[in-house]
Amino acid sequence: MEKTLEKITEEETNESSIQDAGCCGPDCCSDNADASDSKPAEKSQMLMNKTKSSEEIKEMVKRKYSEIALQSREDNASSCCGAGGCSDEVYNIMTDDYDNLKGYNPDADLGLGCGLPTQFAKIKKGDTVLDLGSGAGNDCFVARSETGESGKVIGVDFSEAMISKARANAEKMKFNNIEFRQGEIEDLPVNDSTADVVVSNCVLNLVPEKLNAFSEMYRVLKPGGHFSVSDIVLTGELPEKIQKAAEFYAGCVSGAIQKTEYISLLEKTGFRNIQIQKEKNINIPDDILGKYLNEDDMKEYKNSDSRILSITVYGEKSAD
Repeated sequence: MEKTLEKITEEETNESSIQDAGCCGPDCCSDNADASDSKPAEKSQMLMNKTKSSEEIKEMVKRKYSEIALQSREDNASSCCGAGGCSDEVYNIMTDDYDNLKGYNPDADLGLGCGLPTQFAKIKKGDTVLDLGSGAGNDCFVARSETGESGKVIGVDFSEAMISKARANAEKMKFNNIEFRQGEIEDLPVNDSTADVVVSNCVLNLVPEKLNAFSEMYRVLKPGGHFSVSDIVLTGELPEKIQKAAEFYAGCVSGAIQKTEYISLLEKTGFRNIQIQKEKNINIPDDILGKYLNEDDMKEYKNSDSRILSITVYGEKSAD
C-alpha cells in the first residue's frame, strides 16, 4: 500500500546525552574533556559495554549530527563529532574530494561522506533523485546539476537541524526543484515508485535495521530504477582493541557490518546486478591507534587481512 506523505514526528526519548557517548560532546577535544587523551580507552570501553536499542542508537546519532549541523566545516573537520576525529593529524580520512564535481556547494559540504555516490549514480536529465541522509544538501546539489531543471531532487534526513541547514542552502542558490523532508530511512516519507535513482553517502551503516532501510530503498524506487550508495563496511574480524579505537575515532565505523553481509542483505531485498563501483581502505591514523595498541600490536594489525573499507555500491530494481 502506498504511503501518504505525513510529517514524521520525533519521539521524545530518555537516552543518555551526547557526552555519555564518549566522543561527541561539544568539548570532547578540549583539554578539560572527559574524553581527553588520558582516558580514551576507558571512555570507549564504557561505550562498548552499553547495550543500546535501535531507538537509542538512532537518538544518539541524531543528536550527534544535529550538533555537527551547527558547526562550520573547519570546526567539524577538527572535532570528535566530525569525520576528522580527535586525531593530532587533523584531516578527513573518509571523505572524497568534491571540488571538481559540477554543482558542488562548499557551504553544504560538512565533510561527512565516505565516497562520491553521485559520480557513479548514472543520473540522467529529468530523473527524480532521492538522497538518503541528505545532511546539509551536498549530494543533492551535485545531483541537481545532473538531473537539471526538468528533474527533481528529494533529500531526507532525520535531523531537524540538518534539514534547516539544507533548506537555507537551497534558498540561497534559488533552486526550486530540490525538496528536503524530515524523516527516517527505515520509514521514508516518500511514496512508492517515486525515484529513478537513490543515492546515499556514509549513512546507511548508521541505521540499526539495515534490512528495513534497504527494503525502503526498494519500495521508493521506480521499476527499473537503481541506487548508488557509499558506505563503510568491514572485512575480517577487527581485534577488540581496534574496534574500540575505530569507534572512538568515528562513530560511523561502529555500525558497519561485514562487506559480504552488506551485499547479501541487498540481494535478499530483491536488488539485482549489484556491483561495487569503488572501494578504498580507511586507515586509522597512528596517533589514534597508539592510544590502544603497542608497537607490535599495531604492526600485527596492519599486516592482517582485517580492514575498514569505504565502498560505493550499485544495484537495480527489476523493471517487472
